[in-house]
Parts: sequence; structure tokens; C-alpha cells
Amino acid sequence: MPDQARVPSVFITGTDTEIGKTAVTCALLRDYAAQGVAAAGMKPVAAGAEQTDDGWRNDDALALQAASRPGLAYADINPWCLPLPVAPEFAARDMGVQLTREPVAVAHRRLSLGAERVLVEGAGGWRLPLSSDEEMPDWVARFRWPVVLVVGMRLGCLNHALLTAESIRLRAPLLGWIANVLPPVQRRLDDNLAALQQRMPAPCLGILGCGQHRLSTTLLDNALIRFAPDSPDRIQSAADSMERTLPETRRGTRPESI
Repeated sequence: MPDQARVPSVFITGTDTEIGKTAVTCALLRDYAAQGVAAAGMKPVAAGAEQTDDGWRNDDALALQAASRPGLAYADINPWCLPLPVAPEFAARDMGVQLTREPVAVAHRRLSLGAERVLVEGAGGWRLPLSSDEEMPDWVARFRWPVVLVVGMRLGCLNHALLTAESIRLRAPLLGWIANVLPPVQRRLDDNLAALQQRMPAPCLGILGCGQHRLSTTLLDNALIRFAPDSPDRIQSAADSMERTLPETRRGTRPESI
């Protein structure tokens, strides 16, 4: 597999499907744009699309395209677009195709050519099956992308977040987690947030949803710097001059895309 461009890339996963990965990824992309940072969103696999004059299009991937820097081809943002709104493994099987990494690697390289950051949004939850012998974590480990976990704040979120974080750390560095508050707002929201902050093995990078908007790419950049502090390609951002107050996280290996 060809080497990925040395652009900081982050894989954004969630505790489940429909918990706000796209909303969080788009918010981060818009914050980068506001700072003058060229950022690209990517959704390697999307299941559920509508036929248009330009071909099959997925709503989440279109949202990422709209929030990304201008001029990006849809095929690079969403190299695997599957029409049926079912598990990608089943949607691909019905189309007579097998989901492979190579189109994703090629698309990621093209996105990286004009970007300073690439945010890669997963599909469903963390352990998403892609075929009979591969899951999404296999791709993340292969590309060596560090991970941000979006936690859907609803009943059961403590168990889901802790289990997912534990699984992520077996395969990839966990940079941090972002809380997405879902309607209706859960009871004891503040208590649940405090419990996660106490128990999660990585720092909280922001809170979004239901009137909450405490989300900044500065914390994400700071986490990326901590992920590869000795890299000659380390990113430059406002976080370089900030007092680093985040707790130390386990250092991982340098990803191919940084």
C-alpha cells in the first residue's frame, strides 16, 4: 500500500450509529476554516445513498463536503458509497463488491495534497464489520490514524463509552472524546459528564448539541501534538504557545498520515 501524505489525520468514531459523528466532524471542520486552516472531511464508507445526476450521494458525506475546504471531489470524500441503508458488509455484498482499503488510501492521498488536516469519519460504531474477515479497526490500525470518540449522551452512555474506549486502545491511540448531547436531554447530564471525565482514559475535547457548543480544534491540535511530540512534521497551531493543561496520554506510534 502506498504511503499516506504527511498530513495530520484523525479518525472520528462513535459509541453507536446516529449519535452525532457527522455533526461533530462538521463542527470541527468549520472551526478549522474559521482559523484559516485548510481541512478536509472524509467518510471512507457510507451505506444509504440517493441517486442524483452526479451519481450516488450520501447525506453525511455531502455535509462533510460542504464543511470542508472548497473544491474537493465527492469521490475522494466518500470512495465507498453504497446505496442500501444497511450494514456496509451487507450493502457491499448485495452490490457484488468487496470493501477494500486501496480506494481509501488513494482518496486520502488526494485529499491530503491541499489540506493541513484530514478528519476521517467512520460509519456506525467502532467495531463496524466490513467483510467476513475485516472490521473498521483493521483499516484504522493499518493507516495508523489516532482516534477521537464521539459519545452520544443518553442513557447507557457510560457503559458504551468505557467499553468503546477500551476496545479502541487495543488497536489505536485514543486522543480524546467529545460529548454530543442528544435530544431529549438525558437526566443527570452533568453527573454523566463528570463520571466520564473521571473514568475515561483520555481527555474530553469538547461538548456539542442541544444548545451546548464548547468545541474547539485547539484542544484537538494539542492532543495531536501530544500524540507525536517528536515528529519532524508536527503541526504548528495556537496550541504550541498554550500552557498544556491536558493530562498526559499514552504515546502511540507515529501514524503514516502525520
